[in-house]
Amino acid sequence: MTTTPPVLLRTADELHARVRRGRRAVVMTMGALHEGHATLIRAARDLVGPDGEVVATVFVNPLQFGAGEDLDRYPRTLDADLEIAARAGAHAVFAPSVDEVYPGGEPQVRVAAGPMGERLEGASRPGHFDGMLTVVAKLLHLTRPDLALYGQKDAQQLALIRRMVRDLNFGVEIIGVPTVREEDGLALSSRNRYLSVPERRTALALSQALFAGLDRHAAQEALCARAREVPATQARAEALSALGESRAAADAHAVATSAPGSATAVRAAARLVLDDAARATPPLELDYLALVDPADFTEIDDDHTGEAVLAVAARVGATRLIDNVPLTFGAAS
Repeated sequence: MTTTPPVLLRTADELHARVRRGRRAVVMTMGALHEGHATLIRAARDLVGPDGEVVATVFVNPLQFGAGEDLDRYPRTLDADLEIAARAGAHAVFAPSVDEVYPGGEPQVRVAAGPMGERLEGASRPGHFDGMLTVVAKLLHLTRPDLALYGQKDAQQLALIRRMVRDLNFGVEIIGVPTVREEDGLALSSRNRYLSVPERRTALALSQALFAGLDRHAAQEALCARAREVPATQARAEALSALGESRAAADAHAVATSAPGSATAVRAAARLVLDDAARATPPLELDYLALVDPADFTEIDDDHTGEAVLAVAARVGATRLIDNVPLTFGAAS
């Protein structure tokens, strides 16, 4: 992997003047790069191959910050960002000014996120997703990529970008890259640096709650798969009983006729961890815990089959954090 410093570009004209041979991939960031961003850049480098080009954008978008949010506090570390981008293999860093992205001031015409943008993060941060989609649309036009990569940690953002690209016929492929976590399980975020040591201990409840829900889901799916191995007759109970699973035998018929996995139970397992963290010092202040359909981010029912996202948002001290894990219900059916 190259360690050559990427070219720093400040204007779209500079970017458009670059000779293109292979495919171009873009990784959009608001700066304060960390290993999560580096993972996106490396993935982009692999996808475009030796003849392609990876452009990382660094732009703190004022439209994404609501009243009282941390626009002024948001870290700006361009020199360090260039070093991380170089190590990860970016060929260019596009770091435009606000005037370059919004030459006429705040845009009068914006992309509206629609109903999905009003749920979860959208309900907590009104207007956030309209601002996000507007700048993503502008940066896609300015960078003209063949593909763009985004982290799955921002699952609702990724879903909305995919929807915008599909609904508005953008000629770009959108790639989601799995969440990168620190050794203790906390999802990598530029905001992690704001956490004190005690706050970080409390913040670990976000990932721990998700893993608890994930474990509950896996247990349910395994039990359902076992129940489906034999017909829904007395033979099932006898087969399970022969394995010494008396409780499973007693419940075999109920398992066979139940939903592939109970969304209610998954939510409850995660909620127990978050409730404990709410009593910690310092406490975790829960914004939302949701188990949703990734197609529209509406809550799923207990009879749901297919993909789902277990998502959480909470505040610890002055820092707001989000996290999620993907699940599949009825995978073995």
